[in-house]
Amino acid sequence: MNTFLLFLFFFNLFFGSVLANVTTTQYLRDPDELVSRNSTFKFGFFSPADSTNRYAGIWYNKNDSDVLEVIWIANRDRPLNNSSGVISISEEGDLQLLNGQNNTFWSTKIAANHEVNNSVAQLLDTGNLVLLSNVSGDVIWQSFDYPTDTLMLRMQIIVDEDTNTSRRLNSWKSATNPSTGRFNAGINPRLLSEIFVWDGDRPYWRSGPWNGHVFIGVPSMYYFALIDGFRLDDNYEEGTLGLSFSTSSQRVTEHYVLTYDGAVLQKEWDEDTKNWTTIWKSIETECDVYGKCGEFGTCNSNNSRICGCLKGFEPRNNQEWSKGNWTSGCVRRTSLECGAIGSEENGFLRLRNMKVPDNAVMLNTVNEEQCRSQCLGNCSCLAYSYYLGIGCMVWRESMTDIQEFSSLGVDLYIRLAQSELDETGSRWKLILAITLVLGVVIVALVMYYIWRRMRRRNESNAIRNDTHSHSIKLESGFDDVKLQDLPLFKFEELVAATNNFDLRNKLGQGGFGPVFKGILEDGQEIAVKRLSRESGQGLQEFMNEVDVISKLQHRNLVKLLGCCVDGEEKMLVYECMPNKSLDAFLFDPRAQELLYWKKRLNIIEGICRGLLYLHRDSRLRIIHRDLKPSNILLDEDLNAKISDFGMARIFGGKEDQGNTNRVVGTYGYMSPEYAMEGRFSEKSDVYSFGVLLLEIVSGRKNTSFNDDDSLNLIGYAWKLRNEDNVLSLIDTTINDPCFHEEILRCIEVGLLCVQELPEERPSISTVISMLDSEITDLPQPMQPVFMQGKTQCPRRSPQNYDQENCSVNNVSLTSHFSAR
Repeated sequence: MNTFLLFLFFFNLFFGSVLANVTTTQYLRDPDELVSRNSTFKFGFFSPADSTNRYAGIWYNKNDSDVLEVIWIANRDRPLNNSSGVISISEEGDLQLLNGQNNTFWSTKIAANHEVNNSVAQLLDTGNLVLLSNVSGDVIWQSFDYPTDTLMLRMQIIVDEDTNTSRRLNSWKSATNPSTGRFNAGINPRLLSEIFVWDGDRPYWRSGPWNGHVFIGVPSMYYFALIDGFRLDDNYEEGTLGLSFSTSSQRVTEHYVLTYDGAVLQKEWDEDTKNWTTIWKSIETECDVYGKCGEFGTCNSNNSRICGCLKGFEPRNNQEWSKGNWTSGCVRRTSLECGAIGSEENGFLRLRNMKVPDNAVMLNTVNEEQCRSQCLGNCSCLAYSYYLGIGCMVWRESMTDIQEFSSLGVDLYIRLAQSELDETGSRWKLILAITLVLGVVIVALVMYYIWRRMRRRNESNAIRNDTHSHSIKLESGFDDVKLQDLPLFKFEELVAATNNFDLRNKLGQGGFGPVFKGILEDGQEIAVKRLSRESGQGLQEFMNEVDVISKLQHRNLVKLLGCCVDGEEKMLVYECMPNKSLDAFLFDPRAQELLYWKKRLNIIEGICRGLLYLHRDSRLRIIHRDLKPSNILLDEDLNAKISDFGMARIFGGKEDQGNTNRVVGTYGYMSPEYAMEGRFSEKSDVYSFGVLLLEIVSGRKNTSFNDDDSLNLIGYAWKLRNEDNVLSLIDTTINDPCFHEEILRCIEVGLLCVQELPEERPSISTVISMLDSEITDLPQPMQPVFMQGKTQCPRRSPQNYDQENCSVNNVSLTSHFSAR
């Protein structure tokens, strides 16, 4: 018995034990651990990498991760130098950390303000360490009230508006030193609530103002629908403002961390890779750093020279600007005459898609026109912006931290002297003069425009008449479609839903025309495809899309909700895909990392399931004919849905292929037999899928190659395969040896799909079996046809090939299709 007790003593000494509570009689000794009820979190002692210091903290209980994800530390600025630490409850009821000499290194220090005779410490399933009264069960202290560097689900960052103080996150000093670092983050206690990151006392990053739903200076909150669930709770009675967040899944593994170098990261546990992934970060480009371009300077990360001055301003220090030091900012080129305020001597220039400057002042106005008028009538008002949910913002002193986004953002109106505005107008006068010289051309264009408008009006009238009387015969030749079979939306209804087709609601642009996000009166989000008058597509494609997709229902096909035909307006109303299309992620270096391999594989499988339904499982056999990344839409979970059926063809009976004299589609995705001979079949879609598969694996567009050896991505992939260097094709963001087998199989299947002869390409059902490894031994692909083929000629020589050097004749090839 004595031997057994001695064994237990040494086991506890070296390996520690797991506890449920810390009480006055039950201590937590290093390396003991306190574990939450569902085993998600642990509280105990740890040492950072390359350090022997011991800290008492809370971390995620992820034993299969190489990284200890610490969310809270008690003694971050006073570490223990050995493993003698003990967490206990003091006689007064405080939770405390003692060393081997009984010196207090940390304490909750609540006993002085509360009558606590008996208390117990527990670690909750939310990661919150609480001190409870053993008598009443009330929480008398909690770690969520004293955050370190991490914002957790159901935790609040509090601002006391009466005392102008706030609870903030504080970064680590370095990646391996958890003591308080340079950076801190919280809500700026001002009229316009914003998240700020400060470097000491200086701003380092800000989110832009809160509009009741999102922080308008963070486009990702709109665009990627990633950083959602934030809320600001204003407690007027207590004079406090609380920032918190929630998620639809309520997963406690999602959290925000302020890093030692000043970035805010949104992190989540990936069960597939068994690792922590970053799904959003605040500092993505230099322009995200506060005041990068100084006063009255604007930053655009897409420009080679990221900083520029606002219109009407010039660099304060040209010499410093030429060296790339822009912090000195800009100064006004032409001063404003205060006595001329409100007269024609001053006006406003509209800047679109902007991040509003810091230090805005709110004005109480009822609309944008009143906001403009009040700013114009005030001598010190330099700019204004009106935004729904916020109201009228004006700037009276300096304008700092202005950024130009590629989309979204707000309209910012800056005040300029009329001479500066006239300078802009003079360019239009020059254009007008040139236009007058080309008067003959203008007349011809006007005549063409009138003819085209009359033609479209006749088409529109034909649709409206057939809505109430008869069917319209489609290109397919098998079915007649009646618009009354599909819900009809009123034009006014879609105008209201899209806020009069506001550009801020624009989701994208296709051959059909622009696509706008809208919200119906019942709260349903929609996407509205509005046929552009300049579109290369017209009545036939519009009706074709209505006919085809109205007959289809599948989770990997976008759902058509209805259409609108009103005069010259022709619109299709779809379910809204919050993450836009695949190309927005796949070819954007900043968004690519969100498409980790398992997510890309899920997208590939979704496209396959959608094509299988079109080709085999639906009651109609449908050939899409325009499969490409921009026609693959992504829902909130990045699941793929095939869209845009304006080019689709329906096969009837036993038909398995068709011919057309009107070849339509997109360069780089059309099969050889379709581009050159007008023949299309299921294998045409398989070819397009093969190109798409190679793009998903490589992260590169098929047409992004200009070297001497390869015409396109297909040729480049074939070249690397022949050189036994196909791993070089893999996108670096997914190039993990753990996934090489799956990725290489996808590349091989992609090359099988783009073979020259349709009969040598696999069907989509066979593709699925290949990707699922149900077919283990893949056939050897032949050399693709769309290459510069210096080493091998195609097996057959269609008219678009130069017989002498076996290279593609691009001139004759491109003449066979209409680009979109």
